[in-house]
Amino acid sequence: MISLLIAVSVLLAAAPVQAGPCDIYRAAGTPCVAAHSVVRALYDNYNGPLYQVNRSVAGGQLMDIGVLTPGGVANAAAQDAFCAGVQCVIQRIYDQSERHNHLDVAPPGGAHRERDAPVNATKLSVSVSGKKVYAAYFEGGMGYRNDQTNGVATGNSAETLYMVTSGQHYNGGCCFDYGNAETNNLDDGAGTMEAVYWGNCGVWGRGAGNGPWVMADLENGLWAGDQKVNLNNTPIATPFVTAMVKGGENGFALKAGDATQGRLRVMYDGPRPHGYQPMKKQGAIILGIGGDNSDGAIGTFFEGVMTAGYSTDAADDAVQANIIQARYSLH
Repeated sequence: MISLLIAVSVLLAAAPVQAGPCDIYRAAGTPCVAAHSVVRALYDNYNGPLYQVNRSVAGGQLMDIGVLTPGGVANAAAQDAFCAGVQCVIQRIYDQSERHNHLDVAPPGGAHRERDAPVNATKLSVSVSGKKVYAAYFEGGMGYRNDQTNGVATGNSAETLYMVTSGQHYNGGCCFDYGNAETNNLDDGAGTMEAVYWGNCGVWGRGAGNGPWVMADLENGLWAGDQKVNLNNTPIATPFVTAMVKGGENGFALKAGDATQGRLRVMYDGPRPHGYQPMKKQGAIILGIGGDNSDGAIGTFFEGVMTAGYSTDAADDAVQANIIQARYSLH
């Protein structure tokens, strides 16, 4: 444990701004197996595409949107030029890790038996590191998925997942998730999912007040703790939120905080709800939907990662510091 803390500290001291979330997690011994973002690189040397846009006219022409500089933010100007005068959608969100777990528009599933819609690529722009970028803005009926992944946790293996989302764009629909899900697009029962959820759905579980809350979608339940109500899980309504689920081999934790300042708050850390231990994770990746393609939720996605193994609190704190350094802001 001490050696991991030293490794993270040395990395941050050497490159306090440049080190990305996945550099931090790799140095701590829990490397990213998925790294998705439409706004910035999540490794300090990443110089590939972030996402792909599709012009909905003129034969559906495609263009990859990369970064302005290695380790930098998205090249929004390239998107603006390509999409000038026409509507563009996000066709694919690239995985920046070496696992190549890219997210494409979600296929039919048990809850919605049609292919989901892609998000409007120009619906919402914000600022990251002082530069204009575009978010993935989900308006219901929209989702992304990869059912054939590489390296994602299965069974009862440990993992950490986080996403940066909006505390002001959400609803109580099922389910604005990012994370681990079934590979057959069906509801396979308790424990076959482990995704970070953001919203104020209170059907299965809830936190204090009226939300929104970070919860774990473990299938057949959104859990704010191990009981139906966890009053220690408090809402966060800031424009940018870091929401995190940590799935251990014998329990789970929830963290959340303002993505522009302050530390992550531990909303829950303890055993899983009854009937969810051990887990039966299947290793698909979803975004904006539930494991069975439930697509009634709205939400905003900026970035997210999934790791191999249960990250240290020190690594989580360093990742939150990096997110703050990215300077998310509204125009």
